[in-house]
Amino acid sequence: MWQPRMMDQARSAFSNLFGGEPLSYTRFSLARQVDGDNSHVEMKLAVDEEENVDNNMRGNRANVAKPKKLSGFICYASVAVIIFFLIGFMIGYLGYCKRVEPKVECGATELSESPETEEYFPEVPSRLLQPDLKAMLSEKLNNVAFIDTIRHLNDYYVSREAGSQEDESLAFYLEDQFRKLQLSKVWHDEHFVKIQVKDSFQNSVTIVDMKGGLVYLVESPEGYVAYSKATTVTGKLVHANFGTKKDFEDLASPVNGSLVIVRAGKITFAEKVANAESFNAIGVLIYMDRKQFPIVDAGVSHFGHAHLGTGDPYTPGFPSFNHTQFPPSQSSGLPNIPVQTITRSSAEELFRNMEGDCPFTWKTDSSCKLVTVQNKTVKLTVNNVLKETRILNVFGVIKGFEEPDHYVVVGAQRDAWGPGAAKSSVGTALLLELAQIFSNMVLKDGFKPYRSIVFASWSAGEFGAIGATEWLEGYLSSLHLKAFTYINLDKAVLGTSSFKVSASPLLYSLIEKVMRDVKHPVTGKPLYQDSNWINKVEKLSFDNAAFPFLAYSGIPAVSFSFCEDTDYPYLGTNMDTYDTLSKTIPDLNKMARAAAEVAGQLMIKLTHGVELNLNYEMYNDKILSFVSDMNEFRADIKEMGLNLQWLYSARGDFFRATSKLTTDYKNADRTNRFVMKEFNDRIMRVEYNFLSPYVSPSESPFRHIFWGYGSHTLSALLEHLKERQKNNGAFNQTLLKNQLALATWTIQGAANALSGDIWDIDNEF
Repeated sequence: MWQPRMMDQARSAFSNLFGGEPLSYTRFSLARQVDGDNSHVEMKLAVDEEENVDNNMRGNRANVAKPKKLSGFICYASVAVIIFFLIGFMIGYLGYCKRVEPKVECGATELSESPETEEYFPEVPSRLLQPDLKAMLSEKLNNVAFIDTIRHLNDYYVSREAGSQEDESLAFYLEDQFRKLQLSKVWHDEHFVKIQVKDSFQNSVTIVDMKGGLVYLVESPEGYVAYSKATTVTGKLVHANFGTKKDFEDLASPVNGSLVIVRAGKITFAEKVANAESFNAIGVLIYMDRKQFPIVDAGVSHFGHAHLGTGDPYTPGFPSFNHTQFPPSQSSGLPNIPVQTITRSSAEELFRNMEGDCPFTWKTDSSCKLVTVQNKTVKLTVNNVLKETRILNVFGVIKGFEEPDHYVVVGAQRDAWGPGAAKSSVGTALLLELAQIFSNMVLKDGFKPYRSIVFASWSAGEFGAIGATEWLEGYLSSLHLKAFTYINLDKAVLGTSSFKVSASPLLYSLIEKVMRDVKHPVTGKPLYQDSNWINKVEKLSFDNAAFPFLAYSGIPAVSFSFCEDTDYPYLGTNMDTYDTLSKTIPDLNKMARAAAEVAGQLMIKLTHGVELNLNYEMYNDKILSFVSDMNEFRADIKEMGLNLQWLYSARGDFFRATSKLTTDYKNADRTNRFVMKEFNDRIMRVEYNFLSPYVSPSESPFRHIFWGYGSHTLSALLEHLKERQKNNGAFNQTLLKNQLALATWTIQGAANALSGDIWDIDNEF
């Protein structure tokens, strides 16, 4: 009776250990009976030999009567062994649980972080608000000594012509700095391009006195113009003011067969040379006059390029990667005449051999004369040579947390002819400091950009945005699907009094918001002071790295600058040093900080939220303005048996497409990432859809009908109609019909693409 009670107590102990359920056990198992449930916990207690011993003991138990104490002792010992075994099993089981993921519940035991762990790995907010980010950016900018970075770049890398040893050293320095900032990815691309440099044989400008047979040298210039035709020409010299098309048209003396001398400024060197060539000039001289550049010494030389385009002109449309085989070709934008820069003192020497006062309306120096005197000519010799060189583009990226395959590109030119403080050091310094600030905001302050940010340092920018263009050409088939904005930092600080912007209309609304937020560092007033600022936005020039992004690749781009009403006088000269820049702009650090804040706020607004804040509706105004200009020629168009009905229809379809997209966008489920991404994909392709699909990218690379260059553009169409009124003999009616058709269907195609799927298009032809 006692022994069974002891066994019952043992059963009760095991029952309490496993949750209070009654247990039954055998020699082979300890089975948990759970009210009809077949589940059990099995524990093997003995091997075969032990079974035999146990059987013998059970058999002897019937015949031999054991003392009660011994029997009780054996029972207690058995229970103790079993309990000890179970405790060991549970310790092992719980030890296993500690090795698995914390999320897995195991024996009601859960891993939790200790206070020390929380101290070293603090939780950060999943999404900071834009006001928080703007305040964070502003605070960090206050602690940056921009002038130290600018001075370091200018003093340590004194001369860095594209492809030189110093240019390459600076590239690797920037790449190393990007790596130290722990950006998501850092790399560089190398391109093999052709640039034009001066030969050992000097270029020269001489005056030839045909009457006396005398020839005397005016100058062997230190500066030069890249991509000039290497040749010698001789002829009379005619002054053509700034060399604009209108300047040539207004000249009293014909240019045909003559050299021309023009003032620097207003338009690019390449445009001056192209205009001169179109009026049959045989050569071009460019100088800086006193009125336009009053503080530049008379003996200062300057540099530029004459390629009416961007990128390597000897691989037009192709990326200059070493593994690519190129057909022998060259850009149609290369000049067929020589061009050379000269000092102001040399220009004044030439004027002493010329006659006829320059028009008062030119507002230039009193020494200015119009044409060389009789019996005297000017001889121009250019000996520039082509040089194949390797250039490096350096990149660093902060990957977005939601859409890493969509990115804003922030870039700056790294190379320079001469010191290049304002030309490239300021932009490169801004690039470095912005990369550091945004890296810290992500790594330490909890900023999680929705989209990626790519920081880019370009080489060969002095020769016509070669580095940027070659990169675009290398990835042309995919970049318009991924890069949604380019922010250019080149020449961001050239003065203090004005703030000028050149940009895609898609960015106007964002730029205005930034102008309202950012205060001028000197006046303390917001940059937004003129409600009519959009109408003063200038087209991007060929020598601006933002131009190929917009006109070649169809990627929205912006370039901005703090400047004066006149050009910064030292660009492209050996006087573009840090000392000159800091003396010309005493508040250089404040101005650089303001430029960084403009770029930084644009970056935040473009990468912060699920919405891609590109205002595609702004193109309604651009198209309407074009249609209004076309209406002025309705009588001419009617005389040719044409009408503008199809153009009106295309404009209406684009307006309806933008209106419907705006309505759908406002009513969309903002929490549905797939829906919002579909909207954003359509919006970021608007600019690309204005690249004319009807012209060859190799023959007309700048295909954008608003911002490009060529007969397919809307401005060329309007100019052709004006030509009919001025000189009907030069008018080509067949060409006009083609221009009108292509313009109409490019706008119509943009409307169709913006509408979305083919079944959603609701055209009213």
